[in-house]
Amino acid sequence: MTNAAPANAGKVLARDNAALLQAPVPKLVVATGFLVMAVSFMVNAMDRQVFAPLLPTIRTEFGFSLQQGGLLATGFTLGMALAGLPAGYLVDRFSRKTVLLVSIVIYSLGTLAVPLASSFGEMSAYRIISGFGEGMQAAALFAAVGAYFHHRRGLALGGIGVAFGAGVFLGPLLGVSMATGFGSWRAPFVVFGLSGLAVALIAAFTLSRRMTERAVETSVSTATFDYMPASPYNRNTAALGISSAIGGMVLYGFLGLYPTFLISELHFSTAQSALAMSLVGLGGVAGLLGGWLGDRVNQRALLIGSHLAISVIGILIYQVQATLGWQCLFAFLMGVFGTGFVFPNSNSAMQRAVRPSQVGRGAGLFITSYYMAAGFSGLLFAALVDSFGWRQAGLWQVTLLPVAAIVALAFVRTARFNNAVQQPAH
Repeated sequence: MTNAAPANAGKVLARDNAALLQAPVPKLVVATGFLVMAVSFMVNAMDRQVFAPLLPTIRTEFGFSLQQGGLLATGFTLGMALAGLPAGYLVDRFSRKTVLLVSIVIYSLGTLAVPLASSFGEMSAYRIISGFGEGMQAAALFAAVGAYFHHRRGLALGGIGVAFGAGVFLGPLLGVSMATGFGSWRAPFVVFGLSGLAVALIAAFTLSRRMTERAVETSVSTATFDYMPASPYNRNTAALGISSAIGGMVLYGFLGLYPTFLISELHFSTAQSALAMSLVGLGGVAGLLGGWLGDRVNQRALLIGSHLAISVIGILIYQVQATLGWQCLFAFLMGVFGTGFVFPNSNSAMQRAVRPSQVGRGAGLFITSYYMAAGFSGLLFAALVDSFGWRQAGLWQVTLLPVAAIVALAFVRTARFNNAVQQPAH
């Protein structure tokens, strides 16, 4: 009899734990948790985007070629892609909060290490380490937000996209300002890296597991998903993976070398290029609208229209080669459709293309497909520029490539999404 209680204690504790996690969460706790996760993703974006406007200065100091610079500007996404699938597996089985905290520390340390690099190889390694942490964070964050706000997944992920846009907006402006003020391109990497560590510390004490560990199944327990493929690797995720990869290739190829294009081709100053670059982030505020629409209209049609819009914007940026004011407008529109529409809707669609219990793997699939292609986008764009010039490079990578994403999306069947309305059986 004395051993009976300890034998059952684990099961009772686990059951009580599960009940606690599924209990209603106070609004203040939800708001605080969402804000902390959004800020952490904003710092993530600032870490990513501070490199591009400083790339001309870094290339001059180290003597990197345009192709080497392009690879450095977007190569961190290789680390994100490598993190996607294993991180998706981890967040389906372990604490999302723990994965989130560890990932923020990893990318912050990677950012802090960039100023210590003395060669192309070292800088590449530090950028990839930073990207690996960012990929882990994205998988944990997307899974936590997607599971907790599953009824309004698109809108919630759009809100996270706004935070990302804010980071894209602030990163170049603050980064160039700090580099100028301190007289060194290394300064912003130190500041942003330390900021990430501070965010991790804050999240450790303010982010509730009752929010991050919420499981979808308890809220949709009366629904059945037999109409969906049992495997997360299915027709819909394959088609969405291809379109996501193209989205990453287009957006990050643009982001990685846009300041270089403005400086070397249009002869803008570093400050002017940083301003135009920041407008991409401001366009990311449209993530709320893009996510809201993604919850209410056919998501495939929305993604097709968004890729088509990016294609047209590419013509305006690289073929018109307009003045600063027009370039700021075009950059803003690229942010609207690239980060405000394509990113959150590709992300939420991938999570909807898998069963609720596989939401972490859905998030991981999106991250791997989106960022694996993005990792080589800067190198490809630079190679096209070296061979054909900026106009032709922009035509091929930013204008024509989205057409391939549209073709892939034609194979998506939204009727097999986990939020699809099923007709009652007769």
